[in-house]
Order: sequence, then C-alpha cells, then structure tokens
Amino acid sequence: MAPNANANRDTKWADGLRGIASLLVVTAHISRSLAPYLLSPAMSASLPPVLLQLPFLRILVMGRASVAVFAILSGYVNALKPIKQSRTGNIDAVLSGIAKSAFRRTGRFMIPAIIATTASWLVCQFGGYNLASTVDAAWIRDTSPIPSTSFAGALSDLFSNLVTTWTDGGNQYDRIQWTLCYLLRGSMLVYLTLFATAYVQPKFRVLIYSIMYLYYWKSGDAVIGTNIYAGMAVAELSLDSDVQSYLAERPIIVSLISSTFIFVGLYVVSYPEENPEWARWSMALLNFGHYIFPQGSEYARFYPGLGSNLLTVGIAFNITAKRILSHSSLCWLGKMSFAIYLLHAPLIRTLLTWMLYGVSSRPSSPAKNPQGQDLPPEWIPLVSRWAVFIIVPFFYVVLYRIAQMWVVHVDPWCGRVTNWIEEMFFREEAKTEKTASMA
Repeated sequence: MAPNANANRDTKWADGLRGIASLLVVTAHISRSLAPYLLSPAMSASLPPVLLQLPFLRILVMGRASVAVFAILSGYVNALKPIKQSRTGNIDAVLSGIAKSAFRRTGRFMIPAIIATTASWLVCQFGGYNLASTVDAAWIRDTSPIPSTSFAGALSDLFSNLVTTWTDGGNQYDRIQWTLCYLLRGSMLVYLTLFATAYVQPKFRVLIYSIMYLYYWKSGDAVIGTNIYAGMAVAELSLDSDVQSYLAERPIIVSLISSTFIFVGLYVVSYPEENPEWARWSMALLNFGHYIFPQGSEYARFYPGLGSNLLTVGIAFNITAKRILSHSSLCWLGKMSFAIYLLHAPLIRTLLTWMLYGVSSRPSSPAKNPQGQDLPPEWIPLVSRWAVFIIVPFFYVVLYRIAQMWVVHVDPWCGRVTNWIEEMFFREEAKTEKTASMA
C-alpha cells in the first residue's frame, strides 16, 4: 500500500537528514585517511587550529554523529505508523503491522549487507586490497584485509564474517558494518516497545520513552538505546494534536527555541574524537561531561549522540529546517544512503586508493638496522597533495553513480527476495491481510 500524503510530509525531512548523514560518513572516512589531524581540535596544544578543526565546521569531517542520526531516525520513522494507528484505537493493525515490519526489516537490512560483504570478500581474494594495505593512510591500511591462504579458508572466512557482522559487529571485509547489528537491534527495540505499549495512553507512552532514555543513558549506551528512544519521543510528540496546536499558537517562540536546539546541537556534535584538551571550547565540554555523563563513558560517543538528539528535536519542530531538508536533492541523497554506507569503504580501499597511490613511486626494499634486522616498512606515499583536490570530487561522482545503480538494480531484487521469504514463512491469514491491504 502506497504511503499517504501525510506520511510523506512526516518523513520527507528525515530522508534529507539521513542523506546528509550518509554523505558525512564518507567525508569522515576520507578525512580520517588523508588528514587524521582533523580529529583533534587544533594542530597541537601550542598551535592554533586549521579551518576544519573549528567547532561547527569540523562537523564536515566527523562521522560519529551520523551513526547517532541513523539510530534517531530509525526510532522516528519505524514508530510513526504504529503510533498513528494506536492513537486511532486500531490496536489490531498495530500488532499485525509490528509483526510484519520486524520480519521485513531484518531481510531488508541483512540481504544487502550480505551482498556487499560477499563482493568485498571477492575483491580481497583477488588482491584488490593489496595496494591499500601498503599506503601511508593509516585508516585505509588498517581496514584492508589480506587474501585467505586457501580456497577452503576463504570460504570459511566469508561464512565467519557473515555471521559475526550480526553477532558482535565484526567484519574484516568491511569494518564499518559494525553499526548494522546495533541498528537492527535498535529497530527490534522500537518494535518491542511499541508492542508493549500498544494499549498505553500517549502521554504515558512518552513517559515510558523518557524512562528508557534515562536507563540507556545511565547504562552508557550512547550509540543506540538513547537515540532510538529520542526518535520515538519525537514521533509521538509530532503526532500529538494538543502539542501541535500549542506550538502553532506560538510560532515565534517555537522558532527561537527550536533554532537554539539546532545551534547547540551542532556545537555539541563538534566535540573532537581526540585531544579535546587542546582547545578551550572542547576542554569546556570535556569538563562539563564529568557532570552529566556516566563515569567511565566515552565522551566522543556521548557528545555526538546528545548533540544529534538536540539537533533532531530542533529540526522536527522548525518549519524552515524541515522545508530545507525536504528539498528534492537532499531526499535523493537520503534514497542513496544505505547503498552509500555499504559501498563507500570498499570503493575507498580500491578506486580511490588506486587513483591516489597507484602511480606513486614504491619504497625501496626494507632497510636493516646494524644488527641486520629488518626495519619497519616504508608506506607508499600520495601521488600528489594537489591531486587530492581533483581526485576526491571525481570519486564522489563515481560513488554516487554506483550507488544509484545499486538502488535501481540491487535493492529491488533484495525486496523481492524478502517478499519471497515472507510468502514462504507467513501464515495464510497474514498473506490474505497483505493482499487485502494492497487492493
């Protein structure tokens, strides 16, 4: 059944935000490879920052907030329809929809990831990452697997990584897939919570979300738990007629408050992954974190999560921000987001690496120390620092073109496989309900 117009309005801005987040993931990994000093807020404790180390601007080269945004939007989008149905008293539809959505979500998450991992495995076994494992970019080098020693070993390695991707996030053929198992668990957390609260009054449902948010905060889960419940709370409030009427009567105040949330959210998201004590602004956040975060927690995870929470809440209640994010070009980026996430790291280790390092001069044979022992190898340098400004934009064009081909050809096939499995597994009455809903 095609989504109605109201559903489109509810999620269009979310598509745009997701598209920006996926783009920033790519930018972050390229920056981490070619300019790792940008992870710090300054060049050193005694040197001033460069432009992209400043707050707000540094968001362009940071990726951890994007993972938080994906989780928030997962909570928001997956909760919208069941909450609408619950508010109209259609509880049977809520429970039926949750059961089917949980099943479909698993297939549409796992099948594309299996295809991407298998493709990366093939590239690895045929030596496609050999150059990447010898370049002077630490992130590219450290995420580039080596071929297996035998055919049987290669098959065993593939099966092992396909399993561990969904058990503990380990995948040597595409290490950034570590987030997928957590995002899938987050989706299941949404469905479990909606199932448990289907008969609960909306105002008390918000209370439950708040309690669960505080529980995961105290538990130190800044990646999924807090963000999932933040997204669900936004969905609940955005569908509450009393809240919306109250806000509609105070447009200026709402605009000011939501804009403040966006501004503060972007500032907090800027918290550096490394050396926060090198700049006053990040040192202030570091000190503030001692008071609000659980003891022993990783501030470089909590601050991007907290900032993304503030940012998303601000956007959800800011008409101008939602209008901007609903632009067709940003929605197109959102449509590409999952494909971009799955494809960009293997393409960085192959296409981008070949363009940046393929014609560089190779280091001489490993030198030896006076005792005759081999010294650490010299890594292959960039072909040219200036070439980066030409090659990287070209890489983005190719990446999005390949992602578009994936969306056109691979995603529909994955959907058909999921539907085929659904037809095979579901009870006859569920199939009848599906046919009736599509009529």
